Amino acid sequence: MIGPVIVGQPVLSPVLLIGQAPGGKEGVLGKPFAWTAGKTLFRWFAGIGVEEEDFRRRVYMAAVCRCFPGKNPKGGDRVPAPAEIARCSAWLDAELELLRPRLVIPVGKLAIRQLLEADKLDQVVGLVHRLERPGLEADIISLPHPSGASTWHRRDPGKTLLEAALGLIAEHPAWLEIRHSA
Repeated sequence: MIGPVIVGQPVLSPVLLIGQAPGGKEGVLGKPFAWTAGKTLFRWFAGIGVEEEDFRRRVYMAAVCRCFPGKNPKGGDRVPAPAEIARCSAWLDAELELLRPRLVIPVGKLAIRQLLEADKLDQVVGLVHRLERPGLEADIISLPHPSGASTWHRRDPGKTLLEAALGLIAEHPAWLEIRHSA
């Protein structure tokens, strides 16, 4: 994997967003979701009341892997290998333990699979799942990856399930808390 390590601002938040891994531009810009996928993701969140700047200040942003995995020789970004995911998993586990969020938002299949067993996005997006670990109970509301390469969230059933997921997030007490915090 290619450094630097990319993480969001340290913030004690009832909401934890989990991305997959930074893209090639995030390392240069020094923050997660700073490029094309981020523009889409933050447009979704603005639609439910939290603009990008406020989101970055009020929500803890983690990732399955913290460094750019590199390019796939066939095009696009390389998916992190299971060994790379395993090496980074202690960070995510520690963040969950320390933050004890009430709402976890995994973005994309790789992030979703760290918390839920799911083969297809339509099995999890648009639903509330429960995360239960010792000392932690939280709701999970999954989102598809906002990548420009993905068409899943732009056509049905993905479009309708994305709208349902965003509606669930908008009504969640933890989201309302960050939305109304100063």
